[in-house]
Amino acid sequence: MSEREATRRGVLEGIGATVATALGGAALAGTATATETWTAVESPTGNTLHDVEDTTAGAYAVAGGGIVLERTETGWTKILGGGPTGNGHSLYGADVTDDGKRLWFVGSSGAVGEYDVETGVVTDHSAPMDATNNFNDVAVTGAAGEATVSVAGDSGKVYSSFENGASGTWEYTTPGSGSAITAVDFHGRRSGHIVDGNKSVFATDDGATWEEIGLADANVDFYGVDSDGPDDVWVSGGGGMAFHWNGSTWTPADTGDAGLRDVEVSDGDDSGYTVGSGGKLYALDGGDWTQAQTPTGQNLKAVVRGDPAIAVGAGGTILEA
Repeated sequence: MSEREATRRGVLEGIGATVATALGGAALAGTATATETWTAVESPTGNTLHDVEDTTAGAYAVAGGGIVLERTETGWTKILGGGPTGNGHSLYGADVTDDGKRLWFVGSSGAVGEYDVETGVVTDHSAPMDATNNFNDVAVTGAAGEATVSVAGDSGKVYSSFENGASGTWEYTTPGSGSAITAVDFHGRRSGHIVDGNKSVFATDDGATWEEIGLADANVDFYGVDSDGPDDVWVSGGGGMAFHWNGSTWTPADTGDAGLRDVEVSDGDDSGYTVGSGGKLYALDGGDWTQAQTPTGQNLKAVVRGDPAIAVGAGGTILEA
């Protein structure tokens, strides 16, 4: 089990299932199965929801137009309508601190924000090092107020702060050829992986230097990455392809023809989900990906394991299981 997974599970076990449910459902994830019933729930926005995360206060989703949604006992509600700057820049990626207390999100025109789920305070960290290109994803490790933050986007650079995004603490690297980085995920304080538009996967163990570890002859674009350890990485991509790295070998799996935009797998039981175009959702159970039935044909953009599991996508789509 990775440092990141162990920390989050410890937090959720500490607050207890009863408290987690009362706060909006941030409980431990169960085993993913294709027989789960996925239900469409009412959404307060028609904008595309690009990412979804679980916190100690429940689930949150980020969307076009700078919208942030919160899942409450009475349903989903909009808590932010213009992004961290109020300018309405679309939000494309999100992550939470290991203690589940801060939600970080990134998006267009260099948008970077930090939301305290306990106080409702938003801190604007936008345009690190004056960068105003589109940011596609963010990885956050460490506790609230002490996080390591890594932001990736269309410039092909990874912007990192080891001091919670404080001004003057950002630095950047260009891991590959400069192709847009589509996803980033970290399994340790400074250890993680990215995928880029050049069909490449890179790894770091210091948060600053990157080594290419694949993926030769994949022949599809990469959209999502789940970094559970140096020898446990999942990548989702075009053509229905999902890939797993065990430290020495990449193993492909062909789920069909949908572009798979996100993947999330537990390193504890190799159980998880991948989602993509046309409402496609696949569950990993027993080493095999099996399609689950969903009540939508909308393109799905992200999925998070939890209680409930949640998938989000185009047209404000929210599915729960």
